[in-house]
Amino acid sequence: MATTIGGYKLGKILIEGKTKQVYDLPEHQGLCLLLSKDRITAGDGVKAHDLQGKAEISNTTNGLVFGILNEAGINTAYVKPCSDNAFIAKKCEMIPIEWVTRRLATGSFLKRNTGVPEGYRFSPPKQETFFKDDANHDPQWSDEQIISAKFNFNGVLIGQDELDIMKRTTVLVFEILEKAWATRNCALIDMKVEFGIDTEGNIVLADIIDSDSWRLWPSGDKRLMVDKQVYRNLSTVTDSDLDTVKRNFIWVSNQLKDIIPAKDHIVVIIMGSASDKAHCEKISTTLQQLGVNTELRVTSAHKGPEETLRIMREYESVINNLIFIAVAGRSNGLGPVLSGSTTYPVINCPPLKAENLQVDVWSSLNVPSGLGCPTVLYPEAAALHAAQILALSNYIIWSKLRVKQLNNFITLKKADKLVRGVRNA
Repeated sequence: MATTIGGYKLGKILIEGKTKQVYDLPEHQGLCLLLSKDRITAGDGVKAHDLQGKAEISNTTNGLVFGILNEAGINTAYVKPCSDNAFIAKKCEMIPIEWVTRRLATGSFLKRNTGVPEGYRFSPPKQETFFKDDANHDPQWSDEQIISAKFNFNGVLIGQDELDIMKRTTVLVFEILEKAWATRNCALIDMKVEFGIDTEGNIVLADIIDSDSWRLWPSGDKRLMVDKQVYRNLSTVTDSDLDTVKRNFIWVSNQLKDIIPAKDHIVVIIMGSASDKAHCEKISTTLQQLGVNTELRVTSAHKGPEETLRIMREYESVINNLIFIAVAGRSNGLGPVLSGSTTYPVINCPPLKAENLQVDVWSSLNVPSGLGCPTVLYPEAAALHAAQILALSNYIIWSKLRVKQLNNFITLKKADKLVRGVRNA
């Protein structure tokens, strides 16, 4: 029996499942270690086989998946890998609900919803919940059943607010991974995830996400499936069958390597005067939080038109994913000159002052015909607009924008929970 893994001293087993063990880490408060097994199961464990190497494949796949989600900004329990078959996570009390998201109707959904054809597309994705109970084959639960169960973990009562947060997070996790897999020409058909409550009372995406967790069809073709459904479909299981399943799992893990897009983009924030630097820094800060590269430059379309165009050509010659943000007040010639000289997007964000706003803004708004440079008045809005353009071809930036929306929703939920309640007169 191992007493250490990856340099971490193991404490007691907190929980053991069909395919993993969770160990306490007495020297690392708030953390635990999840150790995968060389074991594959189906049908609530009725079908089960040893599969040498599965633990390492699962651990690698899980680490790559959570790497995507952590990069996007999803609040997860995953911390880091610590060996070939184990990883470190925040210690959680797990909520005994499987959250399933479906893009296409297939599998058990068809049995429970007769008359729906296989391949029916859900838009938005279909979200379902199942109570973890092997003895009763994980029955489907309604929202009302989850709330009525009055689950309480680490001091958090699971009510409507917590349910709403997990439902939104579940669908977003699916959509992020769906976009990631689309870059490999693979269709994510459905998947399941689980949540826990960490020691600070936060809802976090937890457990393991690997090839046991989803249906994945290369080229959108069910016949090419590379997930655990291949194993589920076997009436008898030979060594050759297990080799096929293992090869599929390895293929999936390999596809996830280097799936996070390169940061081959830049937003160039050009200011007409160095006095506008503070305004530009606000734009840059927001963009960097969204994973977008930025650079600040100073040039004037009025005082140095040749230099302005030289700077523009400098970026055009070395990068394709390029956006210019023009920051110029009073008579704004910077944005229109850039827009009239490049085919890349140009966004005006003038540093307006209250005393002359109505006069100065017109030089940014009332541009000559044939120019396509929009004007936004606030630094954050300019940054978000630029990020949304880049998100069309970069799923991580898209994901960060969506996580920002999710966090806004969660912040409002928490604020509402704090203030609500009848105040008797």
